[in-house]
This record gives sequence, C-alpha cells and structure tokens, in this order.
Amino acid sequence: METKITLTPRAKRAFSRRSVLGGVAAAALAAPMISRRALSSSGEVNVFTWGDYFQDNMTEAFTKATGIKVNVSTYGSNEEAQSKLRAANGAGFDLIFPSVDTRPNYDDGDLLAEIDESRIKVDRVQSALWRNSLRLGAARRGKRYLVPFSWGTEGITYDSSVHNIGPGELSYGHLWADGLDGKVAARQKSVLVSLAIYLDSTGELKSDRAMDFYKTEADCRRVFEGCLAFAGKHKKNIGAYWNNATEATGAFTDAGCTVGQTWDTTGIKLHQDVDPKWRYAAPKEGALGWMDTVAIPSGAANVDQAYELINFLMTPEIGGMFANNTGYNSAAVNASEHLTDASKEAFAFAYPGDAIDNLWWWPMFTPWFSEMRQEYVEKLTNL
Repeated sequence: METKITLTPRAKRAFSRRSVLGGVAAAALAAPMISRRALSSSGEVNVFTWGDYFQDNMTEAFTKATGIKVNVSTYGSNEEAQSKLRAANGAGFDLIFPSVDTRPNYDDGDLLAEIDESRIKVDRVQSALWRNSLRLGAARRGKRYLVPFSWGTEGITYDSSVHNIGPGELSYGHLWADGLDGKVAARQKSVLVSLAIYLDSTGELKSDRAMDFYKTEADCRRVFEGCLAFAGKHKKNIGAYWNNATEATGAFTDAGCTVGQTWDTTGIKLHQDVDPKWRYAAPKEGALGWMDTVAIPSGAANVDQAYELINFLMTPEIGGMFANNTGYNSAAVNASEHLTDASKEAFAFAYPGDAIDNLWWWPMFTPWFSEMRQEYVEKLTNL
C-alpha cells in the first residue's frame, strides 16, 4: 500500500537538508596549502551562517593564513537570517549565506551591498554556478548581490542490484516504468517538476524544460494538468511519498522502494552507511539543483576582511574541506580534487560528463507557481 506523508512547510526544507548530514564525510583535510598574504589590517570578520557551515578547521586555517579573526553566529533557516538582519537594518554582520532564490526578501530596506566583482577571484568559482546564479536571484537591477558558495541536487537513488542502469542511461522515466508497483519513492512537490522536465524531453508535453511553470498562470496550470494526468496513469508505482531526509531514507530501508527521486545526501548516505548497492546520480534530463550563496550586508563594518574571506572560501583546498566537513558541494573550482576518497567516488558517480552543466536550478518562485503547486501536490497525494 502506498505510504502518504503530510507535507511540511518549505521553510523546513533547508533545515532538514542540513540536519541529516552529521557524519557523512570523513575527518577534515590537513591544513590547506594557502598563500599566506597578510592584509594591511588583519582585524576581524563577523559571519552569520548556517549552523554546520563553519567548523573550527576552516576558521583556524583562515586566521592562520591572514591573521583575521572569524566570529561566527549561526541560524537555522533563511527566514531567521532575514529577520535578524532586517531588525539590525543590515548591520552587525560582514557576511551572510542566503539561499539564492531568497534574495528578493532582502531588497526592502536594501539590506545587502552590491558585490564589487573586481574584488572577487571569479576564476575560483565554477563558471556554470557563477553564470546561472544571476538568473536564479543573485542579481538585482543588473547588479550582482550574491556569490555562489554551495549547492546540492535532487536526482535519483536506486538499488543497483535490482536496476541495471548503465552510465548516462539513468532517467526520470525509470520512475514510471512498468513492473514497479509500490517500488518508487517521490516527493510530491518536486516529482511534478521532474515529470514536466521528462515529458518535455520526450515531446509528450512541451514545457520549455519545465520553465513554462513560471511563464504565465495559464501555462503553469496546463503543465501541471498534463503531469497530473500522466502520474495518474502510473500511480501504482508510488510506494512512498517523502518530505524530509528521514522519510526519504525510510522509503528505501523500510517501505520496500528500489528507486526514487531523492536529495543527493540521501542516496550517498545510503551507499556509504547502509549498503553499497544504493547509488545516487543525476538523471540525463538534469537533476534539480539548489544553491546557497555568500553576501555582504549593507551595514558591514569589515568589508576588506569580508572579501578576503570570500576568496579564501573559494580556494580548492578550502572548498574540499567544506565539502568533507558537511557533505555539501562547494562552488569552488577543483574542490572535488580535495575530497576524501569516499566522497570523491560518490561525487564522480553522481555527476558524470556534463551533468553539472545540465542541472535544472530552482528559479525564484512566482506567486502563481507557489499556490498552484500546492494545489496539485494535494491532487497528486489524493489520486
């Protein structure tokens, strides 16, 4: 019987994608080989960030390399970060780490400072992330306010002892194949989007790779209707719906699912901690991507030190240290070369070939998309 799970608010998504990752990676790397260029004034930098983003090895390495002291304060949601910065009129912190699609929430009151790109070592940032971030929310009125920092995806986890899927063959279509009664795990609010991407690729339902969701209300409803109709014909495949990492893991370990759409960390943890048969990878149509960024609040007092820290975080060694600390992907070029062996293998398997360039990034939501998606999530759940 299909397991149905009540959705939680979107605000909890960011927390749950972070809370699951304790112990994913091995111990941190040895001290990175960073150039020790001293600043004219060492001073300090005040960082406001997600609870697990800055660990001691990172702050100690930065202070050792630059002489700058790092003061870290943490938050558990984008809403909390926005609220505290707004209450202080953009002051009190020198760096903050917003999710890219939340930038409009900082516009009222001009809480973020424009990024001086001449002070960013752009060649250290993965070009696809730097480029795509602009259309996802990093820019306002043609000016950049956010720098890509970390990212993750939602693709497909599968039991490789059951599903013999060769490199480059993995597809969202595998979720809807015949003979999978009760074997598929899915998150309602994202499986409808991946289904739109898949049906567009086959020509069955054109949607400009699901971007018609954001074009007009009429186009959004047309695509949702087509996806719902297709899902209804294959509803027997769904064995469990999930909306957080614990539920997603349980769909495979407890509910008998052998394939499903999951976050990257869910599949990688299953492979590393439960059984090597579980594999996670981006489907050929493109995994769904989320991105966190780094920004300088408009009231920052230590701007020179803030830029120094941004550039330090984008070195390959520190990008790798961050990834090993947390299990997330760094936006730094060549950070993958500094992963532990287990993390490096999982990353290479998950993103073969041009998989990173082919990611489908969540855009800034339009009012009609948010409301209409919830309407069709309920319809999908009650099919």
